[in-house]
Amino acid sequence: MIDIAVAPMIQWRLRHVMADRQITNRALAELVGMHETSISNMKRRDDMPRIDGVLLNGLCNALKCTPHDLIFYSSDEGKGDE
Repeated sequence: MIDIAVAPMIQWRLRHVMADRQITNRALAELVGMHETSISNMKRRDDMPRIDGVLLNGLCNALKCTPHDLIFYSSDEGKGDE
């Protein structure tokens, strides 16, 4: 039987990085040139949003992090083989 309710393999960690850096939606929005609501929407996601390299680069520069900090990969190898 295959478990359909598995967690996504690629997880978006913007919320965690922002909390670690103690930066608000408004401050990050100003740094990357986005609307505060757009940052809020991205922050609420657990799955990887569709963003381009320019935005990812801007987020990394503003948060002083790497893409590795924002994206967590967990293999689903072996799951659903039961």
